[in-house]
Amino acid sequence: MDHAHAITDADEHRLDAVRTFADRVLDVGRDRWSGEETPLFVDGVTVDGHEPVVWRYDDEEFIVSNLASQQQFMRTLRGLSALTGEDRYESAARAAVRYHFDELVDETGLLRWGGHQFVDLATLEPVGHFDADTHEFKCHFPDYDLCWQVDPDATRRMLRAVWNAHVLDWEVLDMNRHGAYGQELPLDTPWEHPWTDPDAFFAGRGLSFINIGADLVLAAGQLARLDDDDAAWTWGRRLAHMYERARHPNTGLGAYQYSKPERREPLPDEEPMPTYSRYGDRAENQFGEQFGDVAREGWVCWGRRLKTTYVQAGTTWLWIGSQLGDAGEQLLEETAGALAALYEHAYDANRHAFRPMWADGTDLTGKTFAKTGYYGEAGTAWHPYPADAGFLRAFVLGYEQTTDRRLWHAARAIATNEGIGSLAADPQGEHDVRTATDSADPDELAALLALYRVTGDPACLDRARSVGDTIVAERFHDGFFLPSPDHVHARFDAIEPLVLLALDATLRGRPEAVPAYLPASPAIHGRFDGHGRTYDRRVIWSSTR
Repeated sequence: MDHAHAITDADEHRLDAVRTFADRVLDVGRDRWSGEETPLFVDGVTVDGHEPVVWRYDDEEFIVSNLASQQQFMRTLRGLSALTGEDRYESAARAAVRYHFDELVDETGLLRWGGHQFVDLATLEPVGHFDADTHEFKCHFPDYDLCWQVDPDATRRMLRAVWNAHVLDWEVLDMNRHGAYGQELPLDTPWEHPWTDPDAFFAGRGLSFINIGADLVLAAGQLARLDDDDAAWTWGRRLAHMYERARHPNTGLGAYQYSKPERREPLPDEEPMPTYSRYGDRAENQFGEQFGDVAREGWVCWGRRLKTTYVQAGTTWLWIGSQLGDAGEQLLEETAGALAALYEHAYDANRHAFRPMWADGTDLTGKTFAKTGYYGEAGTAWHPYPADAGFLRAFVLGYEQTTDRRLWHAARAIATNEGIGSLAADPQGEHDVRTATDSADPDELAALLALYRVTGDPACLDRARSVGDTIVAERFHDGFFLPSPDHVHARFDAIEPLVLLALDATLRGRPEAVPAYLPASPAIHGRFDGHGRTYDRRVIWSSTR
């Protein structure tokens, strides 16, 4: 299916929109505040006036440049150069990474970026005192291919440093989303640690959330892929398998984490239950009396954790597993099994949503919290979580990589309920895809491209074109891709231009020309004047007129 299709005026219009967006960012988004004219980008600007986005803390303003929050944009620049032949886009991306490797790195190779660290473009100094001042990854999924193109040695050091900073105890892979800068790094033998092959849910000092686990597995897989580092992938495979080991033995559901926080302080006698991990497993503390032993953080299968576990980690692991040949087979099979379990036990076709559950299959729909704690206030009701196009794409990718028929069955059900149409029982059969749509969902466009690869049905591509046209019509404003024309700030790390390029590359018979869209969710998290501890998406990116 890597053959070119006739390019229409509408196809050219979509590509022109992406080119216009990139040109606008190159014009107004590169450093013009430090006096040094560095190649760094601000994270975004005001739509009116093109003023830089700022973080306000302790009566100071900092101009936010966080390379970890610009990785979809970096991929967009690379893809645009590949499709247009204009090197200036990728050159701009390479220059930003080069500057980080030269100037914004600790002694071990760890970059100054992530959830609790950014660079102030007024001073070119790292800023982290507004929160934990640590290296944090939570589904950031950097473009390591770009980093490798810029400097293989620096990338190798960085990837090793990422693991070194986040792993607390290699014998059991106790690890945490926060990693300290400046830790001693055994560069000669970075992977030669003892391994005890532990059981799941050991008591650890860290929080083995899958959002950091997903990033570490990707980092190890990319080091294996780019540098033929088999030892790195040994640890990446071990880490991914810990989540498999922590899935519930009866259902295969889970796992959001594979360890339990070690209880270092006694629980108070009265509510609310404490929210800090030093008091032990927060789910057990809040729900143990209500639900028994199944109440543990790793077995929470409701809310945003479903997206993190099955869409963000799932999609990313399917991608890196597919890049590793035989070495990736175990990761592909385990990820496919987790997706199949989610569909089998949690999908409610009537609601087109996933039931809120404990990993043993306990349906929590309509039930309420008995106690106040980490997950919310007493009386809070559990609700189903929408089965959107991100889940559809994960199921299709899972089928594409493993031919697990359970995942195709899931994809058929979700495609129908998403209004995409009726998919045949056989992926090579006759499908009834509705080509016209008013959807402007970039995840649906990505899912349709995956469906096209699996089925070869041109109707999937026609519908993808329709989604792409609607994206440009509804989300392209003033040279930026915005959630609405009323949004105050333009975030450069938009998904829309990247998936539009993926569509264009497919139409031109060059799908590999554009970097893969990995569903990252980078965010800056910390104290912001007037808002307490919050996220940039709440105080900056959601602002409307």
